[in-house]
Amino acid sequence: MKRLLAVFLTIAAAATCAAQQTITLNNPTDMQRHEVVEIPMNKITQRQPFIVFDAFGIEQPYQLTCDGHLLLFASIRPNGTATYTLQPGTPKTFKTKVSAKLYPYRLDDIVIENDRTGYRFYGPGLQRKGEKGYGIDVWIKNTPELILDSLYSFDRSLHAEQARLRKAGQKAKADSLQTITSFHLNHGLGMDCYSVGPSLGCGTPALVEGGKLLYPWCYDTYRIIENGPLRLQVLMDFAPTDKGSYQQVQEHRLVTLDRGQNFCRMDVWYTGLAKPADAAAGFAIRQTDTKSVVVGKDFVQYADPTTDPYRQNCQIYVATLFPFGAVSTDKMLFDKPQNGNAGHAVGLRKGLRSGEHFVYYFGSAWSEFDVRSQKEWQLRIDNFMKGVRKPIRVN
Repeated sequence: MKRLLAVFLTIAAAATCAAQQTITLNNPTDMQRHEVVEIPMNKITQRQPFIVFDAFGIEQPYQLTCDGHLLLFASIRPNGTATYTLQPGTPKTFKTKVSAKLYPYRLDDIVIENDRTGYRFYGPGLQRKGEKGYGIDVWIKNTPELILDSLYSFDRSLHAEQARLRKAGQKAKADSLQTITSFHLNHGLGMDCYSVGPSLGCGTPALVEGGKLLYPWCYDTYRIIENGPLRLQVLMDFAPTDKGSYQQVQEHRLVTLDRGQNFCRMDVWYTGLAKPADAAAGFAIRQTDTKSVVVGKDFVQYADPTTDPYRQNCQIYVATLFPFGAVSTDKMLFDKPQNGNAGHAVGLRKGLRSGEHFVYYFGSAWSEFDVRSQKEWQLRIDNFMKGVRKPIRVN
């Protein structure tokens, strides 16, 4: 009887081992890591559906991507390891930490957001209207919750009433309602107080000719490829246009934002280039503060003073990072200020060929949330760059 029981237990243990897969993640750096980790699905032997457990046996969220990866959000101590186990079963639905959405009523804004920050990309509706919004806009927030959809809804809620009051000549009342609902003002969770207009905004790419930026216009078509719970990815294609001496050039952008990160990955390429071109990416420098720009060997960063520094009394930290080299960084200042901007801080990539990809990162943070000073922002940049160059190892 004892022998039969021993055989049964051995078979049961073997079956359990065969029904699960262990993944070990190694941190090759001397800093704490909290980030989304990619694991190729061709390394996953566990059949779907499966559940992911951490070392305590607590179920963890994960994402299966369109390009064949398993995404986990991992926390790993310096030079340490973290172990996860995959077992058969139906995973529960976890709260998403990222969001990408189109807002047709806002002239085709595409808005992306994670638990730290958010961005706005202007669309064809704005271009048809003739407004010059060339760059990427920044949303600031002081909560890890996804709030931008509610801010858009709140902003829109009294538009009809405001229009009625203005038509009736009651401008003061209309202005009062706008103050209450506008997402350009902080009502406790965040706002859009970053200026774009005819500039690169934050992290926007542009072709360069004769020392001048050839500003992009608004995206033409888009596709949301990934939308949570851990990663979002949006592909934007721009209509073919003439840019300087370049005829019928088409721009393409693939933007990726993960949970827990201040920085988006930008993958941009141009088709239709008859000859190699120079391309730049960076952010606008405000006339109200030209001293807070930091130009590093492989990054540019800045403490943006917001659209109304003396009343908003905060800073928006922005940066564009070039961890893959082949880029020179510098300021491109105007001969005289334009639209409140003194110029741009950029990374310049020379000799970009048609279809060749230019990959970099852009990001932001708010002084009223998770980064309280420009010095702390620099530390965030340094650690992020180190992590990109020394990714988590998967066993």
